[in-house]
Amino acid sequence: MLNIKIGKKTHTVSFSDRSYKAGTINKEKFVWDIIKIKENSFHILMNNTSYEASIKKANFKEKSLTILINGSPYDIKVEDRYDLLLNDLGFKNISTSSANKVIAPMPGLVLEVSVNPGQKVTKGDKLIVLEAMKMENIIKSPSDGTIKECFVEIGNTVEKNQILVNFE
Repeated sequence: MLNIKIGKKTHTVSFSDRSYKAGTINKEKFVWDIIKIKENSFHILMNNTSYEASIKKANFKEKSLTILINGSPYDIKVEDRYDLLLNDLGFKNISTSSANKVIAPMPGLVLEVSVNPGQKVTKGDKLIVLEAMKMENIIKSPSDGTIKECFVEIGNTVEKNQILVNFE
């Protein structure tokens, strides 16, 4: 199952099998034919209607695309079952409480602290390794900045939404 956000509207999409030729969109069945015309350009036939689709921009790391359908642009964000699970576990909240705080997405044990006050970090740098549910979770920096304070050390237990690091 995928959640596909187009603009502000989210659609739930499931495929019947790995051929990706049939499935459901918002619980309504669909069947389509897709033919690759050239690199990043496709012809789609669905419900007796023909569409020309091309991928203009793709960011696979963030699972986002800008596509043209019959010349009209659409910004798309895709979430798979793993993204939905991480959101349910609270990982979406890592950087949302404040632009200058990183919070624990779930209760756990601090296994590693990779930063010190005064250290410069860039978006995506490893800050802390947190063990939760017998898994090691790497907590990464949500943006560029300088570590102002680190509130945990190796061996600490933390609660969900506890502040781990402040940065500026």
